[in-house]
Amino acid sequence: MAAVSGLMIGLLCVGGVLVVVVIAVVMGVTIYNGLVNESIETKNAWSQIDVQLKRRYDLIPNLVETVKGYAGHEKETLERVIQARNMAMGAKSVAEQGQAENFLSGALKSLFAVSEAYPDLKANQNFLGLQEELTSTENRIGFARQHYNDVVGEYNATLMRFPANIVGGMFGFKPADFFQLDAAEAEAVKKAPQVKF
Repeated sequence: MAAVSGLMIGLLCVGGVLVVVVIAVVMGVTIYNGLVNESIETKNAWSQIDVQLKRRYDLIPNLVETVKGYAGHEKETLERVIQARNMAMGAKSVAEQGQAENFLSGALKSLFAVSEAYPDLKANQNFLGLQEELTSTENRIGFARQHYNDVVGEYNATLMRFPANIVGGMFGFKPADFFQLDAAEAEAVKKAPQVKF
């Protein structure tokens, strides 16, 4: 009888340990799959930004050529825009892309400021159409950036929570970078537009 009791206790202990191991494995697999899903969602959100950035890059040469036809002696500004475009197209990381896009945005602002001095250019339908497309693309980039940063925030928060931080560390999951505006552009975005009549 004592042998049977001892055997039963031993089986219960082994069964209890087995249940704990199975629960830990199921939790680990669930957490791992969740991290994989969030990582893929982050990459997908970045690809949406990338699509809009490529659209922006495709518009810039046409814009520069149009401006060159009216304001060819503004060579320095035009070269700065092309240089900024090339730098942005060559960015490798999200942080580099953010810096390059900020530089490109500044160069484009300079280009549009130059256009103010040329009434014929400002009235050119091609220029107006390109300017409108670029503005629309900038808005799309802004929405895509917001979505990307939201997804990155969720992913990074998941990676920091217990026990996902252990599983993430074991399998090499790394936090994603946010796509950030520079301080000057961030302030410009925060300020409400002023309407003057």
